[in-house]
Amino acid sequence: MTEQRKVIVITGASSGIGAATVRRLAQQHARLVIGARRLDRLEALREEFPNEDIVPQTVDVTDFEQVQALIKTATERFGRVDALINNAGVMPVNPLIKGARDEWQRTLSVNVMGVLNGIAAVLPIMVKQQSGHILATDSVAGHVVVPNLAVYNGSKFAVRAIMEGLRQEQHTNHIRTTIVSPGAVATELYRSIGNPENRKAEIKTENSIGLDADQIARALTFAIDAPETVDVNEMIIRPIQQDV
Repeated sequence: MTEQRKVIVITGASSGIGAATVRRLAQQHARLVIGARRLDRLEALREEFPNEDIVPQTVDVTDFEQVQALIKTATERFGRVDALINNAGVMPVNPLIKGARDEWQRTLSVNVMGVLNGIAAVLPIMVKQQSGHILATDSVAGHVVVPNLAVYNGSKFAVRAIMEGLRQEQHTNHIRTTIVSPGAVATELYRSIGNPENRKAEIKTENSIGLDADQIARALTFAIDAPETVDVNEMIIRPIQQDV
């Protein structure tokens, strides 16, 4: 990637897998436009790599205009977009009987519409370029359904379907698609769990068997670094001790 200096946009870049991916790509000298709601975190990331091209910008992925503005920053600053990593996500944990409709709406807005907003904003540019790569952080929960995660499962199954549809529609325009589906990873995703007992259980799992965020970042950069004729469509990455 050092020679190509790819232009890569990353959402959900302020912590966890997003921040780890920023660090790994910055070390490879990619040109980065990084978005999240916490601008101070993004600016701190940029300060870690003062000699690299890193542009932080506030973005809420549920707001299409903000996502469009993020993509526009990339094209105005660097002239193109080689890859978009749709990484922002939330993971509330509750049984359906709780009727946590606000959580359900937030999950669908961030996990599903956030991905769709990214696709809608960047796809016309990539079609015009006749090249590009759209990636999404999915989850093992997009492959296996478990109790108390039905809505989260639904959102991640939806991302799989959307990304496969995108692949089928756009492969003739030389646009690559990738989903990376992690199991338990030590990130800040647990912060989106409102139920205290469920939050405590998730933290315990992440601390005991969870992967490091950089291990998932390695998978994302592997897909990006693949030859232009190679499309790494799906990767499932579990801790070896994870049973589902």
